Amino acid sequence: MKDAKLLTKQEAALELEFIAREMAKSDVAYYQNDDPYLTDAEYDALKLRNEQIEKRFPDLVREDSPSKKIGAPVQSDFKKVEHKVPMLSLADIFSVDQLKEFIASIRRFLNIDAPIDFTAEPKMDGLSFSVRYENGHLVKAATRGDGKTGEDITENIKTIKGLPHFVEAADFPKIIELRGEVYMSKADFYALNQKNAQENKKTFANPRNAAAGSLRQLDANITKERNLSLLVYTWGEVSEILWDSQTRFLEKVKQWGFPVNPYNKICHNQDEIIKSYETLCSARADLAYDIDGIVYKVDRLDLQQRLGFLTRTPRWAVAHKFPAEKAITKINNIRIQVGRTGALTPVADLEPINVGGVMVSHATLHNEDEIKRKDIRIGDYVVVQRAGDVIPQVLSVVEEKRAKEAEEFVFPSVCPECGAHAIREQDEAVRRCTGGLSCPAQAIERLKHFVSREAFNIEGLGAKIIEDFYGEGIIKRPDDIFTLESRNGGDDLFSNACGLHLENRAGWGGKSVQNLFASINDKRKITLARFIYALGIRQVGSATALLIAKNYGSFDAFAEKMKAGDVEKLLGIDGIGEAMTADIVAFFKEAHNLEVVENLRKYVQIEDYVDNTKTDSPLWGKTVVFTGTLSSLTRAEAKAKALSMGAKVAGSVSAHTDFVVMGQDAGSKAKKAGELGVKILSEEEFLSFI
Repeated sequence: MKDAKLLTKQEAALELEFIAREMAKSDVAYYQNDDPYLTDAEYDALKLRNEQIEKRFPDLVREDSPSKKIGAPVQSDFKKVEHKVPMLSLADIFSVDQLKEFIASIRRFLNIDAPIDFTAEPKMDGLSFSVRYENGHLVKAATRGDGKTGEDITENIKTIKGLPHFVEAADFPKIIELRGEVYMSKADFYALNQKNAQENKKTFANPRNAAAGSLRQLDANITKERNLSLLVYTWGEVSEILWDSQTRFLEKVKQWGFPVNPYNKICHNQDEIIKSYETLCSARADLAYDIDGIVYKVDRLDLQQRLGFLTRTPRWAVAHKFPAEKAITKINNIRIQVGRTGALTPVADLEPINVGGVMVSHATLHNEDEIKRKDIRIGDYVVVQRAGDVIPQVLSVVEEKRAKEAEEFVFPSVCPECGAHAIREQDEAVRRCTGGLSCPAQAIERLKHFVSREAFNIEGLGAKIIEDFYGEGIIKRPDDIFTLESRNGGDDLFSNACGLHLENRAGWGGKSVQNLFASINDKRKITLARFIYALGIRQVGSATALLIAKNYGSFDAFAEKMKAGDVEKLLGIDGIGEAMTADIVAFFKEAHNLEVVENLRKYVQIEDYVDNTKTDSPLWGKTVVFTGTLSSLTRAEAKAKALSMGAKVAGSVSAHTDFVVMGQDAGSKAKKAGELGVKILSEEEFLSFI
């Protein structure tokens, strides 16, 4: 696998697409089903690789990027709970050098040279929760979910020993949400798995999944039977903050009777932080529960508030993951998966092996170059690493254990799904099927994308039904979905009906068919952003689709510009680069795609974009560019302030720029703003806005 620094832009875009798809599937499996699709190491590795590529190619950052997502949507079986304050995730680091850079970035942002106090807290490998207290009474508990909406687990969490149901302390806030981690000890995990195995019940891959599976039960009595524990480490909504630091908060929580981790400590300088990591890393095997790293937080609240947040993570905290653990296992097979864009991805099916407490059964091999470089063959014994700094996790082949009859793996030159030629363009790492929508794998994956939650969100058309309907010729293209009802019914050759009789299918009935039709009909009117996302344009995630909708207003305006190749406005949108723009234009140059769009518009009403948000911010919806050196605050702080007021911060000046904020030693951006007639703000004028 190429170093991220050596990737071409095309290679980078393809790999980012692959990572986004794999991690999205993994999030659903991990957060909703408690049955991991990827091991923790595989997930961390994909996450880190994604960060490395995005850092190298910031203009290729996808709107469905893992760096912009938290968790996964909640399951429909649970009641939903809206978090008053979002439950964010943390950025990961994997080395001391990255730790030093994190500390340095904090100092740069704050313009502080003196040492800063940090808390070092063991990173529990469990399930995040939030419990809400009103007037001392526990009234609601929820999982993190997607960070905004979680699952109601109130009755379940009440069964866990150590969690107060009522707090009498005089200084306990009238309203407070306490947050932490539910976990299962190693001893209880092994006992549960042993018991389940004897009773022919499901066993869990690791303590984290056992804890999540136990807590996320519709029957709280099952949760009660499991020995779960919890620790508190932060807060959400609170009526009154009675502490000025993370350390004071943990002390206060402990006084109120809540469990906190006894290994939490305060570090006054970089050396103490590194020492805390080394000490806990060497001791983790002897702990009664699993931890997978240490969380560092800026201790002082006033500094946390100055630092603020990125898209989905706080600037003032980071998770330092522990190093990899390795094992040797056998490759039983190498299979080729075909994705929505036709990319052929090799996957190694492994003899299941326990690596650091997690069962590893497969690993992504990325592309044919990687297989050739490492000379990986079916039947080989390989070193597998659970890591965040190496991808794929198949590190090397144990050549002395290779069977004499093992043959070199030959990457297919035809698609295993449709038989079409699989070609590899110059400078691309990925081989791609040329079958297009005639390839079942691509067509099916595109249909699944079309009906997915963030697209048309059609209930009743799950992955299995899409596969069945496609295989039987019932649905071949997206517009076929909206003619299902007219094609279902009698066998009258003079009518539109063609005798599908869906109600006669196994597992179906009149009610389920009517529910499906109702769900489809309910989606005949769709927002512009959802429609653009549903089209499945390469690199265009839901957030990018929303940006396009905001900037173009209507689908006709957008499509007209794309057909004409007029991309000036598109390139002026912060977050949309040249590679993404090229893919968007290419989509509208393809006659087949235009035919699908036109057919859809016969059945679907695309609503123009309307911004219903009310705000008094003078920067709301404005595009701002910063240039030069600011004296009263750092560039990072200025950008964060602008974003918090609803502005869009761009890196270059165009005709679509509203304001250019000019500091000292301003360069070409100020000159271009003058040429284009863009309003220039001094630092003082910008400060008056915020």
